[in-house]
Amino acid sequence: MATSVRGVASIHYSLEVHLFAVTANVVVLLVGLLHVYILVLEMFLWDKPKGLKAFGLTLEFATQTKTLAANQGLYNGFLAAGLFWGLLLGESGFSVKVFFLTCVLVAGLYGAATANRKILFIQAGPAAIGLGLLYFSQ
Repeated sequence: MATSVRGVASIHYSLEVHLFAVTANVVVLLVGLLHVYILVLEMFLWDKPKGLKAFGLTLEFATQTKTLAANQGLYNGFLAAGLFWGLLLGESGFSVKVFFLTCVLVAGLYGAATANRKILFIQAGPAAIGLGLLYFSQ
């Protein structure tokens, strides 16, 4: 009897860990896709109506800072690429996902402190959730 209870508990634990792993990977994918979207906004739409609205910019300011924004967008693309790479590595990509989510979290915290508090919820929050889910998936 004790063996079957242990067996059921083990199966339950395995399913829980698997659910955390799948959920973590979905969050990692969504954070990666978010950073692709940010790349597009910053590199290609910065001085267009959608970019102006997304970042609350004037056309004059956007025109003056377009090159800087494109550079910033490229960095967001690197973050996305790292997250996708971690996903492609499967189970062995755990540390890659942790590293790039940590980079996103730090960038989000810095952006929230220096640029716009909304970044805390848009960028840092999802990264923190992903890190938490990855932790519980182990």
